[in-house]
Order: sequence, then C-alpha cells, then structure tokens
Amino acid sequence: MVRRKKWISTDKRPIVTVTGSRKRTIVFGSLSLDGKQLFKQYDEFNSNTFVDYLKQVQKRFGKIVIFVDRATPHCSKITRRFLDTNKDTIRLEYFPVGSPEFNAVEECWRQGKYYILSNYYSNFKNLKYTITRYYRTKGFRLDITKYLLRSTK
Repeated sequence: MVRRKKWISTDKRPIVTVTGSRKRTIVFGSLSLDGKQLFKQYDEFNSNTFVDYLKQVQKRFGKIVIFVDRATPHCSKITRRFLDTNKDTIRLEYFPVGSPEFNAVEECWRQGKYYILSNYYSNFKNLKYTITRYYRTKGFRLDITKYLLRSTK
C-alpha cells in the first residue's frame, strides 16, 4: 500500500481511483559489485520462477553468490535441488531475518515504487510494461557493500 499525504479542506472528501483488480506481477532483481544488474518480471512468485531467475543470473554473471531473504521460494526443495546441481557456480546466502536494510535491491524497489506508482495506468498490461521498461533502463548506481556492512545498532 502506498500512502501519500495530501492537504484537503475539511468540507471536501478525497476521491481515489482504483481498479479493484487483484492482478499482480513479480520482479526479481540482482545487483553485482561491479555495477551490473538483472531484473526479470514474472506472473507468479514460486520456486519454479525463482529457479528460472537463478538460471538467468547464472547466464548473466557466471559464478556468483546471491544474498536473499528467507521467502519460501528461496528456501524450497526445488531451489535446493537446483543449487545442489549447480554448487560450483551459484550459492545463496541469507540475510538475517527481518533485516531488509542489508538488501540493496530493496532500495531499487523503493525508487521504482515512487516512479511507477506516481502515474495512473488504464490497464494492467500498461502497468506491467512500465515496470519492465523502468527496471531494464534504470541504472542503479548503488554501492552494495555499504548495505552489506551496515550496523544494526
């Protein structure tokens, strides 16, 4: 949910346009130490889409360590099976529970949310296209080591 504060006189009632749709889209994203990035959009968030994304990451980056949260698809048997067969080229490390501040990709989601949701989309297809275009063309110049080395104090 996006909350925006607006000034409005007390005698008026704000009108918010919503579609009522429950459609959704999923974006996986990765950033590398050398500034490369990969974002892919899927219709579902499950182990199969995550493994497909890992294959794309493997193709793009080669040998890699990926930091992820503990979402179910990241820890599933399907994912573990894929990682076992590819243990020479890809490894997952998990962020501490409840610590999104260590994940630089969270900053990409935050920036994207404000850019993408600041517009109205007449249909879901246009929204998906805008998401795809944004993450394919936006260069996030984030120093991911600053996120990984943050203090929790």
